[in-house]
Amino acid sequence: MEQALQRQTAPPRPPVEPSAPEPMFDLIEALFFAYRDFVGDADRLLLRYNFGRAHHRVLYFVDRRPGLSVAELLDLLKITKQSLSRVLKELIDGDYIEQRPGLADRRQRLLFATDAGHALALEIAHVQSRRFATALAKLPAGAREQGAAFLAAISDAGEGK
Repeated sequence: MEQALQRQTAPPRPPVEPSAPEPMFDLIEALFFAYRDFVGDADRLLLRYNFGRAHHRVLYFVDRRPGLSVAELLDLLKITKQSLSRVLKELIDGDYIEQRPGLADRRQRLLFATDAGHALALEIAHVQSRRFATALAKLPAGAREQGAAFLAAISDAGEGK
């Protein structure tokens, strides 16, 4: 009984510095819900193919960057070979992605979307673009550029490039 009570007790919160700014809960929550709904649109479409978000990410970047090497994809997605292996195999086996040896180094594996892969990537992009278009229609001119700049500024993707 005493153990059950101990498990229900929350750990103490770390002390907050008096000079620390208030967290931006409004933006954190808005981004959480925007992400949930944005990827939810794609998730529902991907279910028809028994694919998930990892499949979408891989297919998106392979389609957008034909000839991307497996090593470059791993670096781009910041995942391990083990994490990529199953997803990539399913996309290759399903004829959504094809793998070709590199021209200079035949050990290198270059990735290309097949026609079916390109069509699926485009279908998902249209679904997600409709959500963007609906939201941007409610905002003042220049919102797309400002939104893109904001997302780029909070992303680590541009670091080191």
